[in-house]
Amino acid sequence: MAADERSPEHQRVEAADSGQEAWRDWGPYVAERAWGTVREDYSADGDAWRFFPYEHARSRAYRWNEDGMAGFCDLDQTWVLALSLWNGHDTHLKERMFGLAGPEGNHGEDAKDYWWYLDGTPSHSWQRWRYHYPQRAFPYDELRAENARRGPADPEYELVDTGVFDDGRYWVVTADYAKAGPHDLLLRLTIENAGPEPATLDVLPTFWFRNTWSWDVPEGEKPVITHGEGALVAGPLSLFYEQADASTELNTGASAVLFCDNETNATKLFGDGAENRSPFPKDGINDHVVHGAETVNPEGTGTKASVRYTVTLGPGESKVIRLRLTEGSATFADFDEVMRAREAEADRFHDELAPAGLDDDRKRVLRQALAGLTWSKQFFHYDVRRWLEGDPAYPPPPPGRGAIRNGAWQHLAAKDVILMPDAWEYPWFAAWDLAFHCITYAHLDPEFAKSQLILLLREWYTHASGQLPAYEWDFGDVNPPTQARAALEVFALDGGTDFRFLARVFHKLLMNFTWWTNTKDAGQNDLFEGGFMGLDNIAPVNRSTLPVGEGRIEQADSTAWMAVYALDLLEMALTLAQHDPAYEDVAVKFFEHFARIADAANDEGLWSDEDSFYYDVLTLPDGSKHPLKVRSLVGLVPVTASLAMRGLADGLPEFQASVRSFLRHQPEAADNLHLHPRGGGATLLALVSPERLTRVLAQVFDEQGMLSPHGIRSISAWHRDHPFAISVGGVEQVVDYEPGESTSHLFGGNSNWRGPVWFPLNVLIIDALRDYEENLGESHTVEYPAGSGTRLGLGEIADDLADRLVSLFTPGPGGAPRPSDARYPLLSTDPKWRDQLFFYEYFHGDTGQGLGASHQTGWTALVAHLLLRKRS
Repeated sequence: MAADERSPEHQRVEAADSGQEAWRDWGPYVAERAWGTVREDYSADGDAWRFFPYEHARSRAYRWNEDGMAGFCDLDQTWVLALSLWNGHDTHLKERMFGLAGPEGNHGEDAKDYWWYLDGTPSHSWQRWRYHYPQRAFPYDELRAENARRGPADPEYELVDTGVFDDGRYWVVTADYAKAGPHDLLLRLTIENAGPEPATLDVLPTFWFRNTWSWDVPEGEKPVITHGEGALVAGPLSLFYEQADASTELNTGASAVLFCDNETNATKLFGDGAENRSPFPKDGINDHVVHGAETVNPEGTGTKASVRYTVTLGPGESKVIRLRLTEGSATFADFDEVMRAREAEADRFHDELAPAGLDDDRKRVLRQALAGLTWSKQFFHYDVRRWLEGDPAYPPPPPGRGAIRNGAWQHLAAKDVILMPDAWEYPWFAAWDLAFHCITYAHLDPEFAKSQLILLLREWYTHASGQLPAYEWDFGDVNPPTQARAALEVFALDGGTDFRFLARVFHKLLMNFTWWTNTKDAGQNDLFEGGFMGLDNIAPVNRSTLPVGEGRIEQADSTAWMAVYALDLLEMALTLAQHDPAYEDVAVKFFEHFARIADAANDEGLWSDEDSFYYDVLTLPDGSKHPLKVRSLVGLVPVTASLAMRGLADGLPEFQASVRSFLRHQPEAADNLHLHPRGGGATLLALVSPERLTRVLAQVFDEQGMLSPHGIRSISAWHRDHPFAISVGGVEQVVDYEPGESTSHLFGGNSNWRGPVWFPLNVLIIDALRDYEENLGESHTVEYPAGSGTRLGLGEIADDLADRLVSLFTPGPGGAPRPSDARYPLLSTDPKWRDQLFFYEYFHGDTGQGLGASHQTGWTALVAHLLLRKRS
């Protein structure tokens, strides 16, 4: 496409990539929850939820990052612009989303508000966010009490269950951001009364500085916000707002400007002689608006300020509030024009991205899934050494905290914008989650996706041993090694020409692969352990904490992940060897690694010829082996260990000669390599042979087994009537099929992989089936569904599985509610709700109802990847 034909949004991204214009400097990088996180936990016992609860958030300055609603900030989060609301009945301002702490929910942490990410562009030149705020008092106590009363077999008690939205008594609040320039941000707030009667709402756009000054001795430089003519002034920045004008219809102007400081109200929270650093602490605006207290600074200065609008609207009426954050002076003369232009440019960008022929329902799924990724970028700040030692201006934390969490990761010093799983339940990165995020984000902005993959491989993240940090609750835990697969996907989506990126990632991943081989193969037999590997409750025992003396679990998934890893690094090496022959030698090394791992996986007990499935194996100290016969995703990861060579080894005679020599000297490995010639010498490397693949898929494609109407279940429904039990350490452990929330507290009480449909491995299995078909041909068919008498090619099956996953978000036959929200007609059929989509963490294995985190666009945004891949 010629330069003058590229969309304005593409041009902005290219300008940002080249360093010409800093379009990514400002973005929606604000978490929706910073309370209850590891970073803010300075307790002796590591109970982050109790140490910094929701009730403290409005009164206590955060140490590491901020939270807010519809928030924007700069790359270092020196400042934040976000939204506060008050319906006149709540006990406090709505400044952040409410949800239950992990110990409070009957299925773990659980956000209760209803908000959506409706649109976004990679430069953040256009972002749209929506929230439905009850006009009645928000039922905080009822939600806590009822969920505490319910047990693990009960569904979560949601906000809609309380009746607070009955009769349409709520506000629809839409925040639209548009950029007139990299540092010129327009905010349009649209307030609509959805209720049957006139109602009043306080709307408080709020600007503040993150507290970076209170932690050192002497105190750091403290910024200040002052009041100018129609603006909040903060150094070089000014937040302009429309002033009151009695002649304006519906009076769109502000009624007051309120100031306080982003400092802890220590007197309120801690008493016992605790002193405040400011007479007008963080909750001063809250107390003034809600209680009429004299807690805002009458001198009109501070480090936190709100512009207050009191809006009274009749039924169905709406009102627009306009603000502009910029460097220097500005007016509202071009405000509406810029808004229209950016929205139209976003439309063009997404229209060009969407595959031809995509219907409106699927376009909506695609656009909102991608929007969720743009909104889930967050500023992540965590210096582990400083966190362990504490800050000079405060008493030192209790001793021994490093033994509770992250003591071996004192090199980790993060201060970056990172794609997060979501902004409330998982406002922190997880290594393997991030790999999946990058695959989808590369369709939007491949340079940013590449930078994210490189980031975790940098020396201030990766351990000196080569281990990647897993997630902030335990950096030393083990996530599946998905970075190499993601790097290859991103490389291809970017055009397959950035060999510098590929080489940079490859060299770093060599160290991580070595860490795996040195630490997670206790038997030195190419069968790997690893622990929970992200699949939490899927096993009968906690694979991370097997009782001492009870042996070890040689894991089908960990072993297969290492086979996948070896194939991915082999593909990288062969790709790079086309430009630098030096990579041929290391390519041979990874070919050999794969061969040995595949041999072990197939011949050392993980494969059950009787059941036609792969299982974990419990190896006891006496050397006896006991398969953990659970038909689950654990046994399907081996299917994803495939590589269609596609001419990768062409023109590499040394590599080809070395492979032939290896197979002559290790003929037993050749028995399990499954090189399948197909036209022109094309080959497939696969851990699972075509014969075994057909047998495994017979289990998977049984609709009474793993095949649900909406994808592949995490555990076979066969276990509904055939639970698996085993005694470990004198305790009987049982796994059965639970299509929704897990009732087990095996892994923290909020783990849910005993039946639901879950996107990441579904997508990897779909990709693997396409790899197999590319080499085996369309004539290689299997019965699908099992028992139907219909045989389909593997590519056709891959397409159908993708359609099943997409169907979670689209109306059913005859306009039936979309399955993911069918439990609540309000969410799935009401005109003001139905076009806003939630992207849940996982989905009920029988009905498709969405469960877990409701904004998990981190990995559930893979639905966009599926839709976009259909172009090929």
